[in-house]
Amino acid sequence: MLDAFSRAVVSADAKGSAIGTSDLADLRKYVSEANKRIDATLAITQNVSCIAADAVAGMVCESTGLTQPGGHCYPTRRMAACLRDGEIILRYVSYALLAGDPSVLEDRCINGLKETYIALGVPLTHAKRAVEIMKIATVAIMTETNSGRKMFEGINSGSGADCKEIASEAASYFDRVISALS
Repeated sequence: MLDAFSRAVVSADAKGSAIGTSDLADLRKYVSEANKRIDATLAITQNVSCIAADAVAGMVCESTGLTQPGGHCYPTRRMAACLRDGEIILRYVSYALLAGDPSVLEDRCINGLKETYIALGVPLTHAKRAVEIMKIATVAIMTETNSGRKMFEGINSGSGADCKEIASEAASYFDRVISALS
């Protein structure tokens, strides 16, 4: 995984030229949004257990047979594995968001995820649904539209409208996970 600065240098070096004006503009934008990135990442990490637990609970509520004997969240060790996987996905989304680079998500999380779940007998529809719920919850926290439930006091001490772009970027990372499970 490269940070924004290393990526600009490697790209320019590969072209055999100096860093261009558009690259510098991208770096300026990255630096100006650094506090929002840090705050957005903090919002995820401070709420990772809650987001994952709500996602798994939501998935189970929609498919109650999952917790019955023979269901994919029975016994409790399977439920714990679902929670762990949700937290891992959230961790890599937060890494990608902080870096502004999805490569760590691709390399360390998404690569082989579908095949692993298939090998373990995990229904992909349920896994995708849990990720969708995590996406909705994360975006709601970042934009402060989480139905009055204050989990984090204001990203960058601004309004949720200030963070729509960063929330949209986070949503795109969840979409990558969902797409990888399709």
